[in-house]
Amino acid sequence: MALDLTPKTAETLFEGEGGGYYNWTNASKLGIVLQGNGGVAGLVTLNSGKEVVVKLEKGDIIPVPVGSFSWWSNNGDSDVIIIFLGETTKALIPGEISYFFPTGPQGLMRGISTELTSKAYNLTQDEVHKLTKSQTEPMMVKLTKDKSMPKPQIENTKELVFNVDGPNTHNVVKNGTLITTFTEATFPFLGEVGLSVIRVKLDTNAIKAPAYPSNFVAQLIYIARGSGKIEIVGLKGENILNTQVEAGQLIVVPQFYVVAQIAGEEGLESYSIVRTTKPMIEEFGGRGSIWGALSPSVIETALNLDSEFLKLFLSKIKDTAN
Repeated sequence: MALDLTPKTAETLFEGEGGGYYNWTNASKLGIVLQGNGGVAGLVTLNSGKEVVVKLEKGDIIPVPVGSFSWWSNNGDSDVIIIFLGETTKALIPGEISYFFPTGPQGLMRGISTELTSKAYNLTQDEVHKLTKSQTEPMMVKLTKDKSMPKPQIENTKELVFNVDGPNTHNVVKNGTLITTFTEATFPFLGEVGLSVIRVKLDTNAIKAPAYPSNFVAQLIYIARGSGKIEIVGLKGENILNTQVEAGQLIVVPQFYVVAQIAGEEGLESYSIVRTTKPMIEEFGGRGSIWGALSPSVIETALNLDSEFLKLFLSKIKDTAN
């Protein structure tokens, strides 16, 4: 059966004003802040017994381990946009992140019988009704003037949140291409979700040379900004995908398939997640290219080239971006 790798558009699950009340999910995920500087998130990881509150701004990455309680709020005057990318092969519905809520119309508390809730919390029936039926909004709520959310804790923010443009990030632009990989080594909390993040930022008409992950992992690529083209090559050299992409689209790249990106007039920025804490990417361009590692005689034979053209080819590869 042919693989359908055409770009998909992410669905909006939560919308409205204010923030989302606490929930847990059946998949480890990453929150990537695409817009806004007034975000606040609360997180209770499994068996920790305490809530940590962090500040979120554009460029932040925050891991959310599977089963953790979390809530999200916008305390600023402008929109906050967060994209969640997760590992869902073992999820309740493979390919989807399912959300579980303790409260609200879709909440756990509403599903439990009045008798059980009454006995579990030592409440009267009227008190149970107030506890389980007061919240009528399904996922998002707007704070009233008499309510306020907890303030972010700076030390926790430093430990649990990493900014892709922060001072600890070694961003080097070459030929209009910026590629940064974030792993457990650079951001220890990423190890809690078993994922790594690859950010690619391309200037107008710049290229991300073909590459593939060599350690049995697929890639999930989210187009954050701009537009351009993505090509994917699979088994037997077949061009599986050659299509235009734009902000808001998702692309899945199967393991060992080769993928390349070309930016359009607006440039192109993407975030990829891979299900490993130690990603190994084999490049077909730049100084780290596989071509540069092979013996010239091997390449000459494999490509049926003369030595003069091979020297030209290898010299041009060094000038390309990874």
